[in-house]
Amino acid sequence: MPLTRGQIVGHDNERLAFAFSMVNDGETIQCQISDAAMDELAQTKGTPSIARQAQFVTHRGTIERIASDLYDEAPRIKGYVVRIFTKHIQGARGVS
Repeated sequence: MPLTRGQIVGHDNERLAFAFSMVNDGETIQCQISDAAMDELAQTKGTPSIARQAQFVTHRGTIERIASDLYDEAPRIKGYVVRIFTKHIQGARGVS
């Protein structure tokens, strides 16, 4: 079942990832996409952390689709965080 849009949390400078949430039947699911994965999706490199939110918003639909697909494949463990890496972006190429 596809997750629905949640909230933008923001960039985590320590983890080099952008955090956001999605919702599954009223339950909030925490998600992250690595900086490298966002750059891969945008076909760029070295985006400054201050520009990550705009980059996320630009590609939000694709990022959320990937997160939803990963959640569907994941074990149902309370507190599970959906993490998107470059391998997930490369695997999603050509899928709209």
